[in-house]
Amino acid sequence: MTLAVRYTAARTLDTAPVEPSEPGPGEVLLAPAYVGICGTDLHIFHGDMDARVAAPAVLGHEMAGRVVKVGAGVEGWRPGDAVTVMPLAWDGTCPACRAGNSHICQNLNFIGIDSPGAMQQRWTVPADTLIRLPDSLALDKAALVEPTAVAVHDVARAGVRAGERVVVVGGGPVGILIALVARAAGAEVRVVELSAHRRKLAEESGLVTWDPAAEDVVEAAWEWTGGAGADVAFEVSGAAAGVDTAVEVLGVRGRLCLVAIHPRPREINLHRFFWRELTLVGARLYDRTDFERAVELVADGTIPAERLISKVVPLTEAQAAFEALEGGGDVMKILVDCTSDTEGASA
Repeated sequence: MTLAVRYTAARTLDTAPVEPSEPGPGEVLLAPAYVGICGTDLHIFHGDMDARVAAPAVLGHEMAGRVVKVGAGVEGWRPGDAVTVMPLAWDGTCPACRAGNSHICQNLNFIGIDSPGAMQQRWTVPADTLIRLPDSLALDKAALVEPTAVAVHDVARAGVRAGERVVVVGGGPVGILIALVARAAGAEVRVVELSAHRRKLAEESGLVTWDPAAEDVVEAAWEWTGGAGADVAFEVSGAAAGVDTAVEVLGVRGRLCLVAIHPRPREINLHRFFWRELTLVGARLYDRTDFERAVELVADGTIPAERLISKVVPLTEAQAAFEALEGGGDVMKILVDCTSDTEGASA
């Protein structure tokens, strides 16, 4: 038996023994080392996704760990290999897949939401979800590869080019990662964030921030761009005010990339879209090339993972970690250490 963190009811997790499944043909058994808690995990924790998530459900999809055992027919992997997982399983037959957009398959199995996730000591997944990690990359830092892949995909969807002016509205983990990836692409970046703690972390990573409570962000953007407006804005806050800000900072033919999940419809200034010929694009998930690029960015230090990891807790303290993240501003990324309390863990 091994231990797993399970969602059992709204705002309730347990750490329970589970029987690990042997890897079947085309599958691998992993030993997750570190698993990050993301915003979607918090939505599940709050009970907002009960229509989709059947309790008890093992959570987690931001992970790094090692291969323990490979199933029949699996080639190229062996026990001990350091890996992360692109947690997507698509059907290959729906219209989205046939059009080449399998990452947003119309019948997508998002592993860790629609099927058991990584917050456990042993985890069986399809071998084709594995992404190789360099041996030089510490596994705690590698747990940030998945959210970095989100940022890589977002920046690509927005078509960010060197020399462009980019405003990121929302300085949480994904917002900071988008800012760092956009900067690596050669853009000039500003991050809009209310939390002083998050602004400080962004600034320690070399980013410039604006506090919307202390200054007029639209006026600041206009001054920064010499009256032209930003080329690209990313809405990562999930707030109505964030949407307004992201629209208002854009110049003529600017692009707004919607990243945050808005649980309810928002009003949006469509006249501004008409008047300035703006473009709105959605960005969801990632593909393999995004993951491979994310591995490079974390491994070479472009993403300062150590600054973004606020805390590491054992499996048995997952409930407290989720509760700490509800407070938002003073915490960035919390990792769950799946190597702790391993008595009785077996392959």
